[in-house]
Amino acid sequence: MAVIDQVITDRYALYLGDCIETLPLLPADSIPLSVYSPPFAGLYHYSSSARDLSNCDSYAEFFEHYGYVIRELHRVTMPGRMTAVHCADVPSGNTGHDHLIDFTGDIIRAHEKEGWQYVARYCIWKDALMVRNRTMAKSLAHKTIVEDAAYASNASADYVAVFRKPGQNAIPIEHPQGFTTYAGAEPIPNDLLRYRNWTGKQTENRLSHWIWQRYASCFWDDIRPGHVVPHPSEKGEDDEKHLHPLQLDIIERIITLWSNPGETVLSPFAGVGSELYVALQLGRKAVGVELKLAYWQVAVRNLQTIITPVHSDTLFSWAEAQ
Repeated sequence: MAVIDQVITDRYALYLGDCIETLPLLPADSIPLSVYSPPFAGLYHYSSSARDLSNCDSYAEFFEHYGYVIRELHRVTMPGRMTAVHCADVPSGNTGHDHLIDFTGDIIRAHEKEGWQYVARYCIWKDALMVRNRTMAKSLAHKTIVEDAAYASNASADYVAVFRKPGQNAIPIEHPQGFTTYAGAEPIPNDLLRYRNWTGKQTENRLSHWIWQRYASCFWDDIRPGHVVPHPSEKGEDDEKHLHPLQLDIIERIITLWSNPGETVLSPFAGVGSELYVALQLGRKAVGVELKLAYWQVAVRNLQTIITPVHSDTLFSWAEAQ
């Protein structure tokens, strides 16, 4: 299978295919950062393909399958650099008498098994009513607390788990002017705007310190829920349900924190291209792999709004991407 189709420019490569077969084509120790949201085991089905992680027969089989991805990402990542995984705990069902599965914790343990160092976990707040309306979770229904609150639950947070490949980072991730932009919902205080593009001592850069305090918090409650790339609102013929794309604020924070301008960002589950889209906007290069044709086509259109492809009929030149 490997690569079925591809769109390649001097700034990005977007492959249609199975990432487990595509990642081995990339050189070892070559990727500064990867960021993605894997299929959530047992929660959504994205396609009918047997290659799709969401179609595994069991939870254990999912992690056996996903282990190949984690292992390959470890191989291609530069020593001392990061991978960031968007995830969430998943319910065992929606019968009204269900429990939560520690999917996030299992992802952390699966990465540690493959040699990654677990360095951070960010908790992303979600609005309970929005989650209830989207998922129709019985545990979030007001009716449940009226009848028997023993079966009520909360709007579980999303998480970003961050891992580092052991070894010395040869290229420091530098922010010589601190943070100059803020990705989030909270208004920047007017008295801090004069510090934008500050050239004095960074100890005096109150704007960057204000942004860093929000990024360094383990609890991100200032993410804009609807700030996402364009995507189809309807589900395809072989979909069970379409999961909302990852918010751009989350991606921008990750890429700003853990990559330098001009470096390459990898998304092995590219979906509609959210991570690649932000990477290009932030002056990075991007490599993405997506299995599902409909999502890949949307991703192509999203990236074309930033950069017009210069060629799409030759293999990606890694030398050009560095």
